[in-house]
Amino acid sequence: MALNIVLLVLVSAAIHPFWNLLVKKNPDPQLGFMCLTGVMALCGLVHGIFTGTDFATVLDVWPLVGLSICGLLLYGICLTATLRRGDLSTYYPIIRASPVFIVVVSVLFLGESYTSAILVGIAMAVAGGFLLLYRRGTHFLDDPATLGFALLAMVGTGIYSLADAQLMQTISPQAQVFAVDGVVFPIYVFLWLRQRASKPSTKLDMSGLSLIYLAIPGVLAYTSYYLILLAYQFGGDVAAVTSIRQASIPISVALGGYFLREGRVVQRLFAAGLLACGIIVIALNG
Repeated sequence: MALNIVLLVLVSAAIHPFWNLLVKKNPDPQLGFMCLTGVMALCGLVHGIFTGTDFATVLDVWPLVGLSICGLLLYGICLTATLRRGDLSTYYPIIRASPVFIVVVSVLFLGESYTSAILVGIAMAVAGGFLLLYRRGTHFLDDPATLGFALLAMVGTGIYSLADAQLMQTISPQAQVFAVDGVVFPIYVFLWLRQRASKPSTKLDMSGLSLIYLAIPGVLAYTSYYLILLAYQFGGDVAAVTSIRQASIPISVALGGYFLREGRVVQRLFAAGLLACGIIVIALNG
């Protein structure tokens, strides 16, 4: 894989945990996620106007845009349900395993083929990310419903990643983000208002600090995903790109500090090394 593509994905992976952490710290994560999509759509619009983007091009590829929207909705709704029902450290590795889904779909339905080295690299990256977050004593099968939501969130990530990689062959990243997040935003508004209606006694804090927490994650998320879309546009393979994005996991662990345990230092070091080796294998053989 070309060095410029690898660097784009790695920079994106470094940005990703920061907006993720801000959304998690928001007293109302669903409100934070809703505003994130709205700000991303606005960023795509402003950036597109500034660069002279032709937004009408999305009409020529509306089936792929619709597929991306469906994937993003599936991911967002099921991620929220997973976090509400279960422990993030237990199910997040499953959600982040989308490269496996992408490889299977690409081989079975899209006629793609991968070298053994690429498949080994993908497996190493996914396994490293899994081991970084895995805690002994967690049991996936104890709660089949939450496991199902996590798997659906993973599938949603795979769907919109596959659709977006194809979209980047014909439209600009700005048009894609504005079209997809512009449609998803009012849907999340409806879902959030319905949640608010069920809890009318909950006070909504809209102080200046809260507005900053609602706006900054969207700007960071737009920047991060814009780089991913550029990587697709420059010819990055979707399975390889999503695997390299696993580099965000150790950064997330370090930032959040949620899963750091004294007795797991060796496991974390091994997992981070395995993930890094997987990224190197993909970069050298992609």
